[in-house]
Order: sequence, then C-alpha cells, then structure tokens
Amino acid sequence: MNFLSIRETSPAALEDILNLAQDVKHSRMLHAISLLGKTVVFLFERPSTRTRVSFDVAVSQMGGHAVSLDFPQTQLSRGESIADTGRVLGRYADCIVARLFRQEDLIDLATCACVPIVNGLTDEEHPCQAMADLLTMREKGKLKSGRRFCFIGDASRNMANSLMLATAKSGMDVTLVCPPSAKPQERFLKEARPFADVKVLHDPAAGVKGADVVYCDVWAEPGRENESASKLANFDGFQLNAALLKHAAEDAIVMHPLPARRGLEITSDVMDGPQSAIWDQAENRMHVQKAILLKLLQKE
Repeated sequence: MNFLSIRETSPAALEDILNLAQDVKHSRMLHAISLLGKTVVFLFERPSTRTRVSFDVAVSQMGGHAVSLDFPQTQLSRGESIADTGRVLGRYADCIVARLFRQEDLIDLATCACVPIVNGLTDEEHPCQAMADLLTMREKGKLKSGRRFCFIGDASRNMANSLMLATAKSGMDVTLVCPPSAKPQERFLKEARPFADVKVLHDPAAGVKGADVVYCDVWAEPGRENESASKLANFDGFQLNAALLKHAAEDAIVMHPLPARRGLEITSDVMDGPQSAIWDQAENRMHVQKAILLKLLQKE
C-alpha cells in the first residue's frame, strides 16, 4: 500500500485519513510509540522545508527513526537508477518518503522498493499538502458539499492537480482561475468532474466571486525558478490582494501551500490578515502525515 496521488485515493480513503489526522492532532500522546521500531527514509531530489521537517518531527513524535537522504548524498548522483536505489532502501526501511521531479520515477520506486512509498511532491501531484489543506478547510467549516473552492494562479501544475481532485472528491464546487497559458490538464479535469462541478475561468474577479476558500500558489515551480521570467507576465492581474479578496464570501479563508513570493502571487496584508489560514495549513502537514504513516504501516 502506497500514498502516491489523490487520483488513486477514493473519497472514503480521504475521509479516513482526515478522521485519523484529527484524532492524532488532539490525542498526541495516544500515538507516541505507534512507530516504535520503524524506520522511515526521506529520499529528496528537490529542496524542502515543510515536507522534510514535518515528516521528521512526525516520525520522531511517534517513536520512529528517520533517515534523510538528498540525491547528492547518494549513488543516484553517480548514475544509479531510482529502481535499484529503491530495491536497497526497501531492505533497510519500513517506509520511504520521496520528493522527486518525475511521477514516473516515483512509480518506479514504488514498484521496486517493496515497502510503502509516500509522495512528498512530484511535478504531477502534491497529495500530502492537499490532505493538510482538506484538514484545514474542515477545521474552518469550509469542507462541505456545495461550498466553493477557488484556486487562482497556475492551474497546470501539481498543486492544482491534487487540490482539484481532493476538493471535488470532498463534494465542494471547484473553480480554477488561470491565464489561458496555464490551464489545468484535461486528464485531471476529466477525473474531477464526476465528483463535483468544476469550472475553468480566466477572469480573476469572476472566479473568486462568492468563494468560501481562495487558494493561491507560486507562479514558478520551486526548484525551477529559471522559468519565472518568461511566466510572470502571463499572471498580470492574478495576484491575490485585498481588492481581489473582496469579491469572495465575507467569511472566506485564504490559503497558500508555501513557500510564498510575497508581493507576487499574494500580498503580505492578505497573507498575514485575519482571513489567512496559511499557518494552520503548515501545521496540519505534520498531523495528516502522521495519519498517512499510521495507515500505511498499519499501526492505528
């Protein structure tokens, strides 16, 4: 059993993870030795703050042992295949959290490692972040059928992919607001639409209007900032600022997965304002990841 994507996770499984995450969050000591004797390896091809620290602390607080490996520290940097690395790490560890560029590499790892694999982010999906976002929306009273979720920014990338599916499978109405050059991938739209009403708009004010959750993300992929110069011009008018937020529901919450480029996709007054749930999102990474590890290692 792995946790590779929201695509492969049923609505019932999403609900199970959220329920366990709430239990873990409010009953920390109950799970203090749940991973005793378990080793989790972090295999990271790309930089990380929240994924690395939240998983490390989660494993430690549940009594397990974490081993952190960046690609330059391994033989992957000298040509060893991800499959062979997985075959070896699977002999040592009970679980691997992988943060990679290619989803195909994650699948190869899962095929060869013979232990549970968790997707800590790929170019295609960021399912752990999406689960933390669902938990945050639930805590704020927004994760309900008929509530409106609005993503504004680059709808073609991993965060939009996972959120589109996660919110749709949770019964929310979904609006993706993006420049024509950053439209969502058709295959993700096709998978999300059986679960909910999913719209794609190119007018930020119209897209945000009446939204219960307004979510934005960086416009250039972290680790690939060299793309940003050519992309920034396409997002003129898509900044989440106080003027745009006024079009949302009066009690709407603001979300961002971090890291944020203050003054680009979001302004500091909105990010630090009373409607921001951003720091709750960041904390909830740890709680949902505890739940995911417990599910995968069958130690509920």
